[in-house]
Amino acid sequence: MVWGGIGLNQSLGPVFFNNLGPGRGNGITAQRYIDQILQPHVVPFFQARRNCVLQQDNARPHTARVTQAFLQHNNIDIMAWPALSPDLNPIEHFWDKLQRKVNQLRPGPRTAAELRQALINAWCNIPRDAINRLIHSMRRRCQAVINVHGGHTPY
Repeated sequence: MVWGGIGLNQSLGPVFFNNLGPGRGNGITAQRYIDQILQPHVVPFFQARRNCVLQQDNARPHTARVTQAFLQHNNIDIMAWPALSPDLNPIEHFWDKLQRKVNQLRPGPRTAAELRQALINAWCNIPRDAINRLIHSMRRRCQAVINVHGGHTPY
């Protein structure tokens, strides 16, 4: 499992989750999210910058009380994201670009270690201006949803 963040002229990641396995309780929990993503990566990133807002989806680890309390304690502003809303987060298009870059590799990664390295290389080779275009597209994305009254958009 991989986590990442993007912002205007910046990115954070990729960050790989550790100690995940098959079976109930071995997935991404709120505590794993805090311990492996928020505390070591997000908090220092936000402490070094001003006027940042964290945009997350409504995955359980993101919305758990312990996660919300942790973010509030660390003065990290969160963008309100209504349940069952269209997924307009620009990171989704970034993940798509990343996946396409990895899928184009010949030969493709055959092991977890090769996949990890391929993801790191692809992440580092997505141009900053491509990320900035995704960030700047938020206004258009939101307006498109408003225009179709919450229906399907080209995004």
